[in-house]
Amino acid sequence: MSTGAVGSLGEFALIRRLTRRLPPGPAVPLGPGDDAAVVAAPDGRVVATTDLLVEGRHFRRDWSGPADIGRKAAAQNLADVVAMGAAPTALLVGLALPPETPVAWVEELYDGLAAECAAAGASVAGGDVVRAPAVTLAITALGDLRGAPPLTRAGARPGDLVAVRGELGRSAAGLELLRRGATGPAALLDAHRRPRPPYAAGAEARAAGATSLVDVSDGLAADLGHIAAASGVRVELDAAALPVPPDLGPDGLRHVLTGGEDHGFAATFPPGRAPASWTVVGRVAAGEPGVLVDGRPVAAGGWDHFAE
Repeated sequence: MSTGAVGSLGEFALIRRLTRRLPPGPAVPLGPGDDAAVVAAPDGRVVATTDLLVEGRHFRRDWSGPADIGRKAAAQNLADVVAMGAAPTALLVGLALPPETPVAWVEELYDGLAAECAAAGASVAGGDVVRAPAVTLAITALGDLRGAPPLTRAGARPGDLVAVRGELGRSAAGLELLRRGATGPAALLDAHRRPRPPYAAGAEARAAGATSLVDVSDGLAADLGHIAAASGVRVELDAAALPVPPDLGPDGLRHVLTGGEDHGFAATFPPGRAPASWTVVGRVAAGEPGVLVDGRPVAAGGWDHFAE
């Protein structure tokens, strides 16, 4: 394990150390080390998404270790690529950090980024490192549609089934525990520190003929609301069908509906087409765009960066 701070090591020595920790991926014929990377785009189109993570707003170093922060930063971008029905190919990482940051901390952060990319079949293709008063990550993820049209939020039709894949509500429950200073349950704390997107969900949804697909990052109700608005339909959910884990306690349904950052997926499918690995939780109907649960509008919730 390296010792010392990044300020004493210097920018270029730090970059050399970090790039040695990034294994190449099949979609990146030329990775870190030159003026720019080369990423294969056999489809002729590139799916691209980007996120900013700011220390104190999106993560806290006293709550999460560097590998967890790296995996979470990668996961939330890779999940957005999957939500378009694409296969993740590459990540570009911009990192700003104070000069007193330990080199070992940054190395573990990049180990987390690389590990999450490997889980999704992608790799880190390059990036930049600069000095700043607080740690900030700017992540750009790229993906390949492999000749298929993108799965957007705008294709849901009345009569479709609504189904979900992956964990829901656990990250929000873990965040509430951390805010209260709790030390457990460990499974819920870990769910917030390191989400586990089911990266196979995009291919599953496409193969089953999904009409729309979205990453559940802002909360199930909010993200299904995006589908409803884009498609001009109403989404009707059955509370009893929602997958509410018992360890979420009495607030489980609220966490599942309004808690974000689990990075599961929600999709709409023609009747009878939802895959067995997905859980059917409702239906699409004609009407004023919105989301209802057991016939009632969902209370305000979901993540909003500019809300108090």
